[in-house]
Amino acid sequence: MAQNHIAELEKRLWAVADELRANSDLKASEYSAPVLGLIFLRYADYRFTKQEKLLSDKLTSRRKVSKTDYQAAGVMYLPDEARFSFLLNLPEGADIGKAINEAMKAVERENEDLKGILPKTYNRFDNNLLVELIKVMSSIPEDIEGDAFGKIYEYFLGEFAMTEGQQGGEFFTPTSIVKLIVSIIQPFHGKIFDPACGSGGMFVQSAEFVEEHKMKAIDEISIYGQEKTRETVNLCKMNLAVHGLSGDVLQGNSYYEDLHNMVGAFDFVMANPPFNVNRIDKDRIKNDRKKFPYGMPSVDNGNYLWIQLFYSALNDNGRAGFVMANSASDARASEQELRKKLIEDNAVDAVISIGPNFFYTVILPCTLWFLDKGKKKTKRKDSVLFIDARRIYSQVDRAHREFRPDQIEFLANIVRLYRGEAIETVHGSEKLMKENFSKGTYQDVAGLCKITSLNDIASQGLSLNPGRYVGVLEEEGDGFDFKERLEVLNEELGVLNSEARELENMIATNMAKLL
Repeated sequence: MAQNHIAELEKRLWAVADELRANSDLKASEYSAPVLGLIFLRYADYRFTKQEKLLSDKLTSRRKVSKTDYQAAGVMYLPDEARFSFLLNLPEGADIGKAINEAMKAVERENEDLKGILPKTYNRFDNNLLVELIKVMSSIPEDIEGDAFGKIYEYFLGEFAMTEGQQGGEFFTPTSIVKLIVSIIQPFHGKIFDPACGSGGMFVQSAEFVEEHKMKAIDEISIYGQEKTRETVNLCKMNLAVHGLSGDVLQGNSYYEDLHNMVGAFDFVMANPPFNVNRIDKDRIKNDRKKFPYGMPSVDNGNYLWIQLFYSALNDNGRAGFVMANSASDARASEQELRKKLIEDNAVDAVISIGPNFFYTVILPCTLWFLDKGKKKTKRKDSVLFIDARRIYSQVDRAHREFRPDQIEFLANIVRLYRGEAIETVHGSEKLMKENFSKGTYQDVAGLCKITSLNDIASQGLSLNPGRYVGVLEEEGDGFDFKERLEVLNEELGVLNSEARELENMIATNMAKLL
């Protein structure tokens, strides 16, 4: 099925499903997991039916097809009561909610990897609503390609994230942001870790990246994740399953729990952690210098705890890419000291500024940080690449932006040129490359990118804010519109208030000692 047809199908399915929700008394958060569970079940039924036809040719009077035949082909075994056709043909007046709950239990019973992850709250739904939802999901065409279910699941995740507001941001990172991170750290082969994995978007896009480069993701990458809420862990595991993937995704709070023996264990780390988290119990972790090698920030903010987690999880040649609050790039006092240690360890490889409105729940701009522990063995060990991508975007609607595939490829190609790697032009970035790098080699471009020495970074107060280094194009003014400037100033004011409180605490502590 062509991409445009899949997109039309996604929108049609969502429009009906969302209309059904709007006419019920269910909150979006109560509705999302069960609907995603039905997409998952429809996918499992699709694969089972397809394999059933293949295996029917092998039927003989001596040997019947068994559960192990499906498992050998990597297909989930479905008993009769878990088949979509069974649910669709239940008699009028049947308890549909109970039937779907039993179907989910049957799938888990026959497929040990899925135990405990499928939703079983369908008894809370009105019978008529469930009948309509089953009809909606059964309308997915028989001839659809398997990977289309993954795209439908992802599309619904994004729509639910938008509907659920702030809570949606906890489990979903916009796909174009994830694709940019993946394109830059290039997880071709190895162990991938996300300690704030949400619904697993980083893993899914890594697998897609591997497949685009003509390799089998299942053979090349191993997936490890950690997430604090059980519901989100379940969303992630279902997301992996509908993409034909599996991974070791566990429930745990990454500040306090290390469920994967993470220190120095991973080739790649990717994450979109919660920004500016306060009230972390630092007394519980202050002596853990393996996970937090640079120590504790005295300010009540978790950003530099996350950054150290990502850094410490990498092996000696590992790469990390993650989303970070803009304020972390210029944070002062204790956080500045932590940033200094990271920079002096030659670990910071590239930093990219992203404009506002890329996220469904936060309008503020953000920054992407890229670490590379292997960089210290290269010629670029004493430098950092800064990219200002705030003027690069595609407007989706009045409130939301994203990167087009050619823009993602273009930004990733800048990093590849900086590293001395071959560029890629599969997604149509030739025009942008020719306009900015006509000689086919890296060069600083005013308003876009600049390679900066560690000495210059030190002279700028150890700032990792790309805007300080790349400059601006005169004809484009200072690169800010009023709304964006106001947002940035508000965030900086919050940082200054936080630093003022930190300074007050230090003064009070010292005064107490003197008295």
